[in-house]
Amino acid sequence: MNFDLADQADKFVMLLGGLVAFVALVGGLLLVLDVIPTRLAERREARLAAAADAGTPISVASVRGREGWLAFGFLVPALLLLAIGLIFPAIRTTILSFMNGDGSAFVGFDNYTWMFGQPDIQSVLLNTLIWVLVVPTLATTIGLIYAILVDKARGEAFAKALIFLPMSISFVGASIIWKFVYAYRSGEQEQIGLLNQIVVWFGGEPQQWLLEQGSKLNTLLLIVIMIWIQAGFAMVILSAAIKAIPGEIVEAARIDGTNAWQMFWQITLPAIRAAVIVVVVTITIATLKVFDIVRTMTNGNYDTSVIANEMYNQSFRYGETGHGSALAVFLFVLVIPIVIFQIRNIRKQRSEA
Repeated sequence: MNFDLADQADKFVMLLGGLVAFVALVGGLLLVLDVIPTRLAERREARLAAAADAGTPISVASVRGREGWLAFGFLVPALLLLAIGLIFPAIRTTILSFMNGDGSAFVGFDNYTWMFGQPDIQSVLLNTLIWVLVVPTLATTIGLIYAILVDKARGEAFAKALIFLPMSISFVGASIIWKFVYAYRSGEQEQIGLLNQIVVWFGGEPQQWLLEQGSKLNTLLLIVIMIWIQAGFAMVILSAAIKAIPGEIVEAARIDGTNAWQMFWQITLPAIRAAVIVVVVTITIATLKVFDIVRTMTNGNYDTSVIANEMYNQSFRYGETGHGSALAVFLFVLVIPIVIFQIRNIRKQRSEA
């Protein structure tokens, strides 16, 4: 392999420019978000201290007014981005859900009646329901069991790293990895898929797992990928909650003769209830929005599509903007109660603290 440094000079310059731009951007953000507020706070403290030493009263309303304007100044960029990236698209999508395919005519609730009247879309809704029921339940359960098993065990950090590693992989990357697990070759050929190799070892015939329509087996196999990714997240949150349980409570329960099962149901689970709710809610919202896994593994074919994938198909492949918008609005409606529940739960925890 020949490598001429002179020929690659322009690429190195471009790389150097990118690094400088990155450092300038990150440095600028740190300056705006950290250094400036810190300096302003220091100046305010110095002014208050000087006024106290001189016996000069300072108007509390004046100080609060300046701090309010400063806080508003920091909120403006976030509010603008929220309006551009979320509020305006949400309003436009809701309007388009009542329009025809090209958005030129009002069709009322036709897109919503289409959504619940088409057998293919009903299958999509059923698949989404299966995802939402199975993924949060199993991912949280696996994460909780794992967190309890490795708690204070030898090599705890390494054991946690093993299950947390999939969290660092993108959904697309994880899907490609699992494509090799489910890979199919005919019985005469050497298997490259782990699952089919296990089947062959036990004397069975290799299967095209992702092409199995009707039984929902292929959907469940896709769900395994999501559980593989999210179990690490659940483990980390629940492990931290378990370690936060006061040692006095655990010790008192042991003195009272509580066995491991009673310890779990009567001490551990009630103590980490808030963390469990956070994990379930977070994974549920992530599951409702799942797209990459289905798109990468099956492209939504073989009866495996979910709402987000079908929304993409209707809007960008078939040009049916009204149908895609109706699916998007329906997905948004599904997420809202979960978000409201989480907000109320957080407020309840703060009031009890």
